[in-house]
Amino acid sequence: MTFQVNRDDGLYYRQTLFDQARRVVVKAGSAVLTDSSGLKAEVIDNLARELTFLRSTGREVILVSSGAVAAGRQRLAGTHKPAQGLKVKQALAAIGQSLLMQAYEQAFGRLQQEVAQVLLTHADLSSRDRYLNVRNTILTLFDFGVIPIINENDTVSVEELRFGDNDTLGALIANMIGAEMFIILTDVGGLFTANPQEDPAARPVYTVARIDREVEAMAGHSRSALGTGGMQSKIRAAKMVAASGGSSFIGPGNRRDILRDLFSGNLVGTFFLPSPDKLPSRKHWIGYVLKPQGFLVLDQGACRALVERGKSLLPSGILEVEGSFGVGAPVQCRDAGGRVIAAGLTNYSTADIERIKGHRSSEIKDLLGFNDSEEVIHRDNLVLLDAGGTAYSPGKGGGEE
Repeated sequence: MTFQVNRDDGLYYRQTLFDQARRVVVKAGSAVLTDSSGLKAEVIDNLARELTFLRSTGREVILVSSGAVAAGRQRLAGTHKPAQGLKVKQALAAIGQSLLMQAYEQAFGRLQQEVAQVLLTHADLSSRDRYLNVRNTILTLFDFGVIPIINENDTVSVEELRFGDNDTLGALIANMIGAEMFIILTDVGGLFTANPQEDPAARPVYTVARIDREVEAMAGHSRSALGTGGMQSKIRAAKMVAASGGSSFIGPGNRRDILRDLFSGNLVGTFFLPSPDKLPSRKHWIGYVLKPQGFLVLDQGACRALVERGKSLLPSGILEVEGSFGVGAPVQCRDAGGRVIAAGLTNYSTADIERIKGHRSSEIKDLLGFNDSEEVIHRDNLVLLDAGGTAYSPGKGGGEE
């Protein structure tokens, strides 16, 4: 069974995972941190106490915080009525980010806990060098005993540079630093088997062993008043964390002492167990962080070689090339029916693949005048994607014609 509604099922296992978690990423959404009057000081004070408590237990903690745009909108509410649109959101973020950090500085300062602001765009994680630089900065802050407070840099982000929501950002950060646990604090109590406002038989789901379509369908039963990411984005984020071997929690962020309750064994919210098949960090980065710059359409033989036998992608199995990209670019592989089956880093550009597609590897040098690689995508730079978008590693093996 992929989920459990019995309060006792999985309780020992989840408590063991809480006890073993040494690195923890906590995400607080706009629906928790703000209301119609702006930032909620009592929630921020409680969050500061909770995170400082986790630090006092010897754990390394990151806070991924929403709320800047909402805070900026509220600051202007008395004098302006901001319109909608990306440039307005960017301006509101610029106003609200300082207000948000000021609130955190004051709350954590009263507890003598140092914090640091880290603002990111998708480009910071899609470049491998910058990805590693961000990771090193965070690890150094841990060495200093500082709690990093991370948010998307909405002031400069445009659509192609966006993570989409802070649930996704938090999941990517959790994988980046090897966090054992990702805690999503929201304004709903967790997952339910049905909408509790409409179905009196609806029951809370306490433990999810594996996120499948049935579990994903439950996300439609929960509604949040604020924020860009609904329950579906939180389920996707938990799925990403599970793929990297971490566990996740979704629960009520407005509840006082929520983190103490969790780490003390009190059963609240919904807990997601890690996947037994851990995806290596680099392949997690390829499968979840990188946005494809093009697509390769493969024949049936190539699809079977990738999915069933864990082979590298050779030019002989490529039918079509879509997009314009260079060497080392992230691309996705599709079957002839349009279903995405894999993502990877290509060893050849669009123009070169157009010339070598359908040909054997031994012909590459004659066709191009050089042969930088026998494979278009080597299996070490390839990650498989299932129908739900979950990344997983291909098996061992070499390329074959």
